Amino acid sequence: MKKALFLFLIGAAAGAFGYYYLQEKRTSKPVATATTEAKPLEKSAQPAPTLTERARDEAKTVKDSVANKLTEWHLTPDEIGSELSRTGQVVRTKAQATGETIATTTNNARIITVIKAKYALDKELSARAIEIDCESGKVTLSGNVANTALVAKAVGIALDTDGVSHVTAKLTVTAEKD
Repeated sequence: MKKALFLFLIGAAAGAFGYYYLQEKRTSKPVATATTEAKPLEKSAQPAPTLTERARDEAKTVKDSVANKLTEWHLTPDEIGSELSRTGQVVRTKAQATGETIATTTNNARIITVIKAKYALDKELSARAIEIDCESGKVTLSGNVANTALVAKAVGIALDTDGVSHVTAKLTVTAEKD
């Protein structure tokens, strides 16, 4: 029963994430405006980009965006390693979300499910190796990851989830086995 409920929640989260992503893409596209002068149609010397090229460009844009956020949130491997050695945990708070609270258990479950789904979609993170607890938008991550860069990635993904205002990572970095 628990497994079926967990799979249902993961599916719902993945569907919600996909819907959110598509809505975000629709609203972020610039709207073309009509000009008052009629211009003759010119044939482009460059052929239209293929689907593969567009996907590659979009993946690069997403990668750059995530890298910028990780730097902005002080989630570089050096900063994570330093903080882990000093305090044994990583704590980050989104400034704009400070003071906001999510009061219901339903929202906490939604946040956990969305983060788990994001981890499941990521090739480097293991949704099963990272345990997530949430209370009023404050997320605590515990478990094991292979390196400090993955701690940063896990914290970044959690912070980038709607409703999350604070993330504490109590993740243990374990050496990768060859």
